[in-house]
Amino acid sequence: MEHLGQHFHRYFDLIPGTTEEICDRIFRLRYQVYCEELGFEDASAFPDGLEKDEVDKHALHCLLVHKPTGLSAGCFRLILNPSENYRLPFEYACGERLDHSEWHPRELNHDQFGEISRLAVHSHFRRRNGESQTPIGVTSGGLHDDAPRQYPLVATGLFLGSTALAIYLGLSRVYVMMEPRLCRLLRACGIVFKQVGEVIDYHGQRGPFMITQDLVYQHLPPDAKKLMEEFKDLYRQHEIKKP
Repeated sequence: MEHLGQHFHRYFDLIPGTTEEICDRIFRLRYQVYCEELGFEDASAFPDGLEKDEVDKHALHCLLVHKPTGLSAGCFRLILNPSENYRLPFEYACGERLDHSEWHPRELNHDQFGEISRLAVHSHFRRRNGESQTPIGVTSGGLHDDAPRQYPLVATGLFLGSTALAIYLGLSRVYVMMEPRLCRLLRACGIVFKQVGEVIDYHGQRGPFMITQDLVYQHLPPDAKKLMEEFKDLYRQHEIKKP
């Protein structure tokens, strides 16, 4: 049987957003998902069909390309914290509902944490019941689902890719706003996030979650660790640096 990395690379390429062309593909996918399909953002604010915001200048971006079709299958950005006074988007969304504990972001220096954001999956990979109403699409499944859309591989690739990027950059932890059911799916795949605040109504029921290097290496199965290391090598080859 193929291990996860072989299975993933047979269908997908993870491409860092190091060129204008790749970034435009990322912003166009975000526009399709967040503006046209879900209505989370105002389409009229982006007449060029590219969904961008002020946060992007503090972020690194990656695109997931489906090899058999050439489709932009998914994307994510990792927002870095440029200063002590800067607040990441999830901090504004959650307000005082974040746990005031050792896991609170302000317990760390600003350059030790970031936020995984603007996760989006092309509609072609979100066609099962219940998946089409969220940017990433979530029902059930495992790492080695061979369904035509290879949906679990898309979700796994995006989260392993973003986690690998955070570790490569030396971050102690990263945060993300997501649905609890997505957290449960990722946990079943060995990607374990810890909830660090209340679930709120934020484009649906979402809560703040966090992952650390310790959680990554404690829970990831060997084949997922191997794929994550391959992603880190990819970032090293592209000489990815903080913005």
